[in-house]
Amino acid sequence: MHGLQYKECRFVNFASHYPKIMKYILAVLLLCSQFSVAQKISKADKKIIKSLQLHINYLSDDKLEGRRTGSAGEKLAYEYISTQFKNAGITAVNNDDNYVQPFEVNDGKQVSAETGFWVNDHALLLNKDFLPFAFSANSTVQCEVSQSLKEKGEAWFFDLNELLTQNTTNPHFDLNDAIIKTVADFEKRGATAVVVYNSSSIPDKIKFEEKDKTETTRIPVIYLSAEAKAKYLADEIGTNKLKLKVQVDTKKRTGHNVVGYLNNNAATTVILGAHYDHLGYGEDRNSLYAGTTPMIHNGADDNASGTAALIELSKQLKASGNKKNNYLFIAFSGEELGLFGSKFFTEHPLINLSNVNYMINMDMVGRLNDSTRGLTIGGFGTSPAWNQLIDTEHRYFKIKLDSSGTGPSDHTSFYRKDIPVLFFFTGTHSDYHKPSDDADKINYAGQLQLMKYIFNLISKADSREKLAFTKTKEAATTAKNSFKVSLGIMPDYTYSGNGVHVDGVSAGKAAEKAGIKTGDVIIQLGEHKVSDVQAYMSALGKFNKGEATKVKLIRGKEELVLDIVF
Repeated sequence: MHGLQYKECRFVNFASHYPKIMKYILAVLLLCSQFSVAQKISKADKKIIKSLQLHINYLSDDKLEGRRTGSAGEKLAYEYISTQFKNAGITAVNNDDNYVQPFEVNDGKQVSAETGFWVNDHALLLNKDFLPFAFSANSTVQCEVSQSLKEKGEAWFFDLNELLTQNTTNPHFDLNDAIIKTVADFEKRGATAVVVYNSSSIPDKIKFEEKDKTETTRIPVIYLSAEAKAKYLADEIGTNKLKLKVQVDTKKRTGHNVVGYLNNNAATTVILGAHYDHLGYGEDRNSLYAGTTPMIHNGADDNASGTAALIELSKQLKASGNKKNNYLFIAFSGEELGLFGSKFFTEHPLINLSNVNYMINMDMVGRLNDSTRGLTIGGFGTSPAWNQLIDTEHRYFKIKLDSSGTGPSDHTSFYRKDIPVLFFFTGTHSDYHKPSDDADKINYAGQLQLMKYIFNLISKADSREKLAFTKTKEAATTAKNSFKVSLGIMPDYTYSGNGVHVDGVSAGKAAEKAGIKTGDVIIQLGEHKVSDVQAYMSALGKFNKGEATKVKLIRGKEELVLDIVF
């Protein structure tokens, strides 16, 4: 900063005439400048910065392998956070030294080893000769069949040749959808199983879709490779003895929230939160890394930075005179998968949520830009008290306020329970969701200032009664939204069934105008099937503002079709 000032005063010309003198002056001034800055950083602040560095360096170390929910790296992380809480004098909620709250994440589908296909007592190889479809029913079928015949009570064969040939130029053709419809027709006509194969030269790209959420068929369905078909079932007329067993299971993994409690025996509790999970090697398809070699996503900013701030704020509040609230510190997992951990906590709270005063969430708070010092604070509209408590003319930060109580992080789950929230965020960057989000890029001095800001805010709020809650407009729950249109719903990212479960509806938006309600399950937008959130996002991208279409949804046991205008 001081160097810029000298450049502006045009000392460059002076230096050209007196280089030795100028070098001496600049050296002295640099030393003075460094001394001046050093004076502003107290021993206590230096200690906090060192602690932040230690936390972030550990949490973003390669040995944690990106802290993917349910992984060994996540375990190392939650053990570390638990130890930090304990060392700070922050107890577990039940005073039992167990800081961990486990929860299950539906991780899609997997093929059981019990699955098998036998032709004339010869066992075919799973994943080489055959594979089940993810939407296949689980069942065992034995029969003697001729491929050319379709007799009731037997397995039927289905060649994709004609279907693929007819739809080579059809951009809307969905092969899986066509197979499902054919299987349903075959089942009604008496088939007990369906063996799908492709005799054409047109690639079908069929594979086991572990994230498939299509409704399960009533009979088992397998795909037979062309090589296996030619080897074991070349005779279309002859009779073959078949045995088919399909066992497709739900694949689950366990995530873990870490919860620490500072009990001041107060009537109300303040919740401070930050998610500690990240992307692992990018296995969950949420990485923006363009390379082909799997790499660890260390997530120093996202969100080791928020977790480190959470740990240090727990220490500060433990040592403070702020006793009019209890404090609950939660490090969430499953955030990167869709707020799984925070939603689980709000559905299975360890304290009475009606006594929660407010919630503060810190996510990506480690990359403050020293030039702009921009700080976004979300949730401003969730309580009228924030207008008095939030310092918008801060000497250090340039504050940007967002009124919405929802957004792409864990405070959304608490807003859904009518709890005032604040969301602190120092901005995205080119390393977002990439392996390059590393500890050496963290602005620790800026993070320290943010912690001071939050602590002062908490201290100011400590003198007030329980904060009132107000509803706000809805915001997007993804970091990037390039869609031309918005439906105006909040998807339930933890929903594991077919379709998108509506967790909330924005006032005045297209969904509300069409009559969509919280609790509905959207299964189709226009001609586009909606099996999950990813398919929903893909479908949204097909529409333009002002377009009209129909939305198909399930409400209770009833299927409805509503008109909607974007």
